[in-house]
Amino acid sequence: MTFAELQESIIRETAPPEGASPVVQALWHDARGDWKRAHECVQDDTSREGSWVHAYLHRKEGDLGNARYWFAQAGRPARSPPAPAAPAARRACGSPRSLHA
Repeated sequence: MTFAELQESIIRETAPPEGASPVVQALWHDARGDWKRAHECVQDDTSREGSWVHAYLHRKEGDLGNARYWFAQAGRPARSPPAPAAPAARRACGSPRSLHA
């Protein structure tokens, strides 16, 4: 699945693409405005990518202390404003061409 296909699925589908990683599922739900569901997708994911998206979600929520913790777990610096989901999806997945686990 390409990044463009993921974007299209956000617009047209009612669920994340089958086989998408928890990180991509979280970003998919966040892009659809479902923060709670996005958080559930990465809540137990302690990988660097999962921690990074977890941090992004808490920063977006305004819980900066929690966000700082998860940024540290991800080995990434904490930043003030939340990054848009689309660039975060590209970076979290490593490659815009492969978005499946």
